[in-house]
Amino acid sequence: MTSQQPADERVLVIVPTYNERENLPLVLDRLRVAVPDADVLVVDDGSPDGTGEIADQRAAADDRISVMHRTEKNGLGAAYIAGFGWGLDRGYDILVEMDADGSHPPEHLPRLLSASAHADLVIGSRYVPGGKIMNWPVSRHLISRGGNLYVRAALGLGVKDVTAGYRAYRSQVLRTLDLPTVSSRGYCFQVEMTMRTVDAGFAVAEVPITFTEREIGESKMSGDIVQEAYVNVTKWGIGRRWNQLRHLGSRSGTRNPESVRSS
Repeated sequence: MTSQQPADERVLVIVPTYNERENLPLVLDRLRVAVPDADVLVVDDGSPDGTGEIADQRAAADDRISVMHRTEKNGLGAAYIAGFGWGLDRGYDILVEMDADGSHPPEHLPRLLSASAHADLVIGSRYVPGGKIMNWPVSRHLISRGGNLYVRAALGLGVKDVTAGYRAYRSQVLRTLDLPTVSSRGYCFQVEMTMRTVDAGFAVAEVPITFTEREIGESKMSGDIVQEAYVNVTKWGIGRRWNQLRHLGSRSGTRNPESVRSS
């Protein structure tokens, strides 16, 4: 399968890493076959297992791969914000989020790039027709499904897979959003970015992917990540509902000019 991104558009795939020395080469090899014209930025958060050194070796052998070394593990959101800034400074048109553990199949990236011709944010979705999840325990299914339902109800978003991390942003989205003010560190980052994108009036599309749980290494999911998401989404939901009520109150408090003249 080959890339279908519009001609002359530059694509940057951002791959955050922390202790992914075994997975990273596999993902980079698959990515190079799936979308050979895309550039890659590995954002390593000071992995103690040598992932950064592996990334440097790959970058030395492939001029389409670059590496950003960060000194500490500071969360998924901060890594992507740093990667976005790097890519925007260098004029990329489409910036892609992709996990390093193989759960986001590089072979499906052409779907996202093709859809980006008609959307500002394209999400690789597990929960639209054709989307699948492989090798998850029941507990992970419940957390993910329940979390997405809660987010959609609390925030009023029409996106099926709000927490998905396989995404392609058009650069104008990221230039419009106030990225330094994005507060989420863990997977809630995806929710916050979706909410901000929708609120800014950009078009969001979802394409089906097959999400496969990692076979090598340990998942980064933790109780703290789930708690951050629950607290933030609840806070945002209350704020959005309060603003809606204020708006309705201000409208109902405005009298019709005709009734004022006739009174």
